[in-house]
Amino acid sequence: MKLTILGCHSATPRINTHPTSQVLYIRNHIFLIDCGEGTQVLLRKHKIKFSRIKHIFISHLHGDHYFGLVGLISTFRLLSRQADLHIYGPKGIKEVITLQMKLADSWTNYGLYFHELNSKQSELIFEDEKVEVRTIPLDHRIYTNGFLFKEKPAPRKLNANKVREADVDVAYYSKLKQGADVYNNDGQLVKNQDVTFPGPEPKSYAFCSDTGYDPAIIPIINKVDALYHESTFLQQHQRLAELTKHSTAIDAAKIAQAANAGKLILGHFSSRYEDVEDFRREAQTEFSDVELAESGKVFEI
Repeated sequence: MKLTILGCHSATPRINTHPTSQVLYIRNHIFLIDCGEGTQVLLRKHKIKFSRIKHIFISHLHGDHYFGLVGLISTFRLLSRQADLHIYGPKGIKEVITLQMKLADSWTNYGLYFHELNSKQSELIFEDEKVEVRTIPLDHRIYTNGFLFKEKPAPRKLNANKVREADVDVAYYSKLKQGADVYNNDGQLVKNQDVTFPGPEPKSYAFCSDTGYDPAIIPIINKVDALYHESTFLQQHQRLAELTKHSTAIDAAKIAQAANAGKLILGHFSSRYEDVEDFRREAQTEFSDVELAESGKVFEI
């Protein structure tokens, strides 16, 4: 699992600061998470293939998290895209995007599917044989979700030497990878654990977009390998965080600590601060493993 940060600042875009967007590589999927203004330019800058993006997750309908979406959809059309595109976001996202397309008489030449969300409880919104995605209800000024991305357990790996010694027919290799015991060519039962290795440990990533300090999310993200949590403000502006339903770096760190997260990634920095390292310093008073989001930065999870 690999995370590439495209944009990680709050509010208005500037020359060197970009609103929220990021790309998650997970089990042969490339998921786009939020789509602030300028996202498609950043996708090109960091050499991410447009054609491989088939699922886009939008946390909420504040402009710095989705104003780049209709432009990206339009560019896909101009590039003669054929693959279906699925968009997961709050109720209303279909209306706002399709209205722009209607007024521009610019309908897609590919399948465009909206999966609108309105539940205030965590729910499963995507699943295949390798990955599942659940919502993380957040506490913001409008309806907002984070997203929890989890790998499913990978197939076990064959111990080639042991399999040959056990005289197991090739036809049973698939069952061994699935964890089953099988019979060898002599009719003897071969225990799975004797001829296979465990597959790689499944990884998980939680994206917590704009939100006030909200301990209610802790059970949902418990023991997540990496947690991205917004940290718009430093502690000196905690009152502003409370008024605007945002978090401080210390708020984010407290959530990471309580959730036993493996790593905390801070982002959504207010441009009022000159040195973002202050966010790391404050967060580390509550949680040790803290990273700062930065455009183009890649995290291996």
